[in-house]
Formats: sequence, C-alpha cells, structure tokens
Amino acid sequence: MRALISVSDKTGIVDLARSLHSLGVTLLSTGGTAKLLADQGLPVTEVAEVTGFPEMLDGRVKTLHPKVHGGLLARRDLPDHMAALREHGIETIDILVVNLYPFEATVAKAGCTLADAIENIDIGGPAMVRSAAKNWKDVAVLTDASQYAGVAEELKASGTLSDKTRFALSVAAFNRISNYDGAISDYLSSVEFDEAAEVPKRNAYSAQANGRFVKLQDLRYGENPHQTAAFYRDLYPAPGSLVTATQLQGKELSYNNIADADAAWECVKSFDEPACVIVKHANPCGVAVGSGPLQAYQKAFQTDPTSAFGGIIALNRPLDGAVAEAISKQFVEVLMAPGYSPEALAVFKAKANVRVLKIDLPPGGPTAWDKGLNLSDVKRVGSGLLIQSADNHVLQREDLKVVTKQQPTSQQLDDLLFAWKVAKFVKSNAIVFCKDGMTMGVGAGQMSRLDSARIASIKAGHANLSLQGTAVASDAFFPFRDGLDVVVDAGASCVIQPGGSMRDQEVIDAANERGVAMVFSGVRHFRH
Repeated sequence: MRALISVSDKTGIVDLARSLHSLGVTLLSTGGTAKLLADQGLPVTEVAEVTGFPEMLDGRVKTLHPKVHGGLLARRDLPDHMAALREHGIETIDILVVNLYPFEATVAKAGCTLADAIENIDIGGPAMVRSAAKNWKDVAVLTDASQYAGVAEELKASGTLSDKTRFALSVAAFNRISNYDGAISDYLSSVEFDEAAEVPKRNAYSAQANGRFVKLQDLRYGENPHQTAAFYRDLYPAPGSLVTATQLQGKELSYNNIADADAAWECVKSFDEPACVIVKHANPCGVAVGSGPLQAYQKAFQTDPTSAFGGIIALNRPLDGAVAEAISKQFVEVLMAPGYSPEALAVFKAKANVRVLKIDLPPGGPTAWDKGLNLSDVKRVGSGLLIQSADNHVLQREDLKVVTKQQPTSQQLDDLLFAWKVAKFVKSNAIVFCKDGMTMGVGAGQMSRLDSARIASIKAGHANLSLQGTAVASDAFFPFRDGLDVVVDAGASCVIQPGGSMRDQEVIDAANERGVAMVFSGVRHFRH
C-alpha cells in the first residue's frame, strides 16, 4: 500500500505519517512535506524520484504527471487498467493526503495583492484530489486534518478502509474542491482590474455569487406539512449566530421554529443590558430590558401574554432556576440563552418537549455584532437572489435630530432609542410603543401604517397596559399627519421616525400642535 502526502497545512501530518508507516504503508511526498517527514526520521520518497521529473516553475508543476494520476485513477478491477500500469511502470497509490494552498486565508488578509492571490491558487492539489475522489472504490483521499485519526484507527483495526469510509472521504473531497473553486470565483469576479493597482479594488458584490452551505439536518416538513425542508448553515458561520446553537433537550426543531428563533435571537443579542425577546410568527410580541433576566422576562411577557402563548423566548443572559420556574408556567416552543444553571435545566427536564438551545453571544458584544459579523442578507426570488448588506446600523443618541419645539427628556430619549431598536426587528409597517425599557404595544406587518398604530393600541388594551406617556417608533416616515395623530391619541408623548417625507413639515407642525416631542433618526428600518 502506498500513500502520497502533499500538504500546505502540516497540522497532524507527522502523526498520521507515523501511523501509516507503522502499518507498512510506503510514503511518497513533495517538497516541504517530504523534508518535514524526513527530518522526523520517517522513510519517504520524493515524488520527483517517482516521476523522473523535477519540480519546476517554482513548484507550480510537481504532481501533474501520469505516474501520479495513473496511480490514482487506475481501477484495480479492470485488467486493462492494471496492464497499462505495468506497461508504463506505474505503481498504484492507495491513499492520498492533500490540503490545498491557503487561498481563502490569503485573500482574507488586508492588503492582499492580486499576485499573492493568484500564486495561492492550487492546481496540482485539486487535480490529485479529483482523481482520487473519482476512484474512491480503490483510493482513500484525506483533505482535512480532522479525518486523520479516524482513518488511522480504522486501518489499524482492520488493515483496510471500508467502502463506506472511502465514499464519505470522496464526498468530503469534492465538497472541499467545490468550496475552494467557489472562493476563487468569488474573489476574482469581485476584482475591478487595474494594472496600476497592486492591491485591487473589489466590488462588494461579485459578478457571480457562489453560495456554500452545509446541511445541519433534514426537517420533518417546511412552512406547511405538504412542503419538504432542510436546515443549512453558512460554510463559515458568524460567531453567536443561531446555527452555532447546541440543543440541550426537546423535540426536533421545525422550519417555523428555526425562522422564529432566528428573529428572536438576532433581536435579543443587540442589547447590552439583560434583555428578553418573545417572538410569535417572526415578530416580537414582547421585548424588555431589566435588572436581570427574570425582570426582563416578566416585563416582556406582560406586553402581550396572549401572543406569547406558544412563542419563542430568547434571553441574552444565562438562566437560573428562578427564571426557569417563571418561564415554565407558560407554553413555550423554543427557549434560547447563553447558558443554564443545573437548577434551570432540571426545571425544563420535566417539560421534555420544550426545545432548549444554548447559544454563545458573539464575541465583543452587540457593538461588534452590529459592525458586521452578519455581513449579508439574502432573499430568494423566482429563479434569483436578492443580496444586501445586513441591517446593522446602530443609532446613537448624538445621531438624533430634535425637530419639534418640545424637547425630549433624558428618560424619553432612552425610551425612544429602545423603541427604535425593537422596531428594527418588527415586520413593516411597524409601530412600536415603549416605556421604561419595555414594549407596551406592537403593531406589525400591516399594509397601512395607520392600521399598525391602531393594532398596537388594541394590543396594549388587551394586556391592560396604559399607553400614556409612551415613546413610539415608526420604522419609516409618516407620510401624513394622521399616523402621528393616531399614536398621540393613544397616549404617546414622544415619537421617533426617520423623516424624509415630502410632508415632514406637516407632521412636525402636527407634533408641535399636539405638544409632543419628535426626533428624526435619518435611517429607515424596513423589514419585509
């Protein structure tokens, strides 16, 4: 049995080579890998000795030779193939260990030149990987260090690798090549070529989009039972995103569970203070901050207890037993938090169907997240994609423009900023009433902003909450004064909206007439 080893990343390669050598496998290698193995006292033959041809063109050509590819591609069950190998003095290669030039890491570096990117496009590596992966019934191909230990163990135990193992390695190899080629295409089709520029200017949206996703699980069904579905994650997921969650207990997540859980988690992790978000049908029905997770939950639940039934709950602080006891009194589909005490887990153990997820918050907190860990937002349309940068805008107090005679108080400014943060996660048209770090009424997803305002008022009434003195956020401008009149009639004392309407002055005059403070954010938060 012969193994050809040619790796850019040397992690774990010496241990693997030792294991293979101890099993009687002959080692072939190239350049730096061969030197490393020889320095470790392992007997290794350089590929150049096998091919009779030296490495050339600064290493661009070293394995592109029939004695390499013939040894990988020959089918052992076909006499003609084996006869051809004997005729040309070619020996079979049974194991290929290759990882590729670090193209992705190279182009991710600030100041990467086009020349550096080009030199890190591997040619011989992908060619060998494809040859070995195509001939998986006879050749095992390893493309990642995480595979080494398992392969060495199986070889030691049985002296060979099963068809199942070789096939799985082949699939992983073709996936790696697909991802590698996709990364090259993404980079090169984003470059705006300029001979004078050493570091090329890159378009934010490449000429070809090569989405690369890894399936996490098949789902029982999609949005409705007659639809099929599966859950995938990005090849390189952002830290602190839903796909990094660990499910600690509960039923299998459904398509709708995942969609709603994502909405809740994205909202709750945007808060610095202890916060709780309750989502139903993709919209927050209760959001609050508090002195701790228990108070945050109690306030969020108070907003709309009816809609919270069967909802998705997310908290940005670990849960203790007291919080778990409070939450367990309601019907909850999914619960998410950065951690759980043993007492909290014991509470939910009695409710086996509750899906309990542990998700680490993104490093650096909400500010780091808002600055771009989630870089893009993708929506599928008929035979196409809409791709945009994520809505990561963070509104600061100094960004606000007071446009009325009435000046907002410090407390009102806090409520306005809270309401604005919530409105970003509510489906348009969105009207959100808030007070003291708590949503008081949420109107979402209506065709008319007036209807959203009225629904928010109705919701507050159902929860026996007074809207007097509340702050209101509107995700887009009021096109007429009637929207402002509706929220003020309901009890609002201050309003935040983007501004930008042709009738801004009409709305400002109305606010002055009604004696309420109004600030412009200068930013719209449509969410469709």
